[in-house]
Amino acid sequence: MGRQTMTRSVALYVRVSTSNKGQTVENQLADLQAAAERLGWDVVAVYRDDGISGAKGREKRPGFDALMKGVARKEFTMVAAWSVDRLGRSLRDLINFLEAIRERGVDLYLHKQALDTSTTTGRAMFALLSIFSEMERSILVERIHAGLNRVRSEGVKKLGRPPTDPKVVERVKRLLAQGTGIRPTATKLKVSTGLVQRVKAEMVENGDLLPR
Repeated sequence: MGRQTMTRSVALYVRVSTSNKGQTVENQLADLQAAAERLGWDVVAVYRDDGISGAKGREKRPGFDALMKGVARKEFTMVAAWSVDRLGRSLRDLINFLEAIRERGVDLYLHKQALDTSTTTGRAMFALLSIFSEMERSILVERIHAGLNRVRSEGVKKLGRPPTDPKVVERVKRLLAQGTGIRPTATKLKVSTGLVQRVKAEMVENGDLLPR
């Protein structure tokens, strides 16, 4: 007797941006539905973003957002997309997506790349992308530490916004005490309105200036 296979419950995701000439969500959908019929999938949901760039965040891709909510609720066991670039425009996007679906036990099928993470080869890709993700985080942390050490080695003791010249602060206080507004004070002394606002707040708190 042959080994029985369980029917996969699959969500299809299709997307095109306005710049995709000759490519439509219907073309992608036809290819995915043909694959579903050939492989015996049970298509339980179809999510689509028509005329939306993959560079946009999840909040601006309603189809993708709904897909991820379905992943979180485990409404299907596999996501099928026409191509990897339909999911996002960067390796970071793909890694984040794969980490999210892997945590929920959901597999991925990419039609154009002939990738199926429910297979042995596909599962190896999951492992490799996890390594890349960890490497990226490690490299970022190392760069931050290297940058901090370099700044300190150059004699900078305290990081952040440099202290304001006390003479400038005194000029700001004098103008504010004379009734000059925040913006005119900033313009006259060629300082930011944010600095004037901070000085005014300190003066009000210390009782040196009545609130207005």
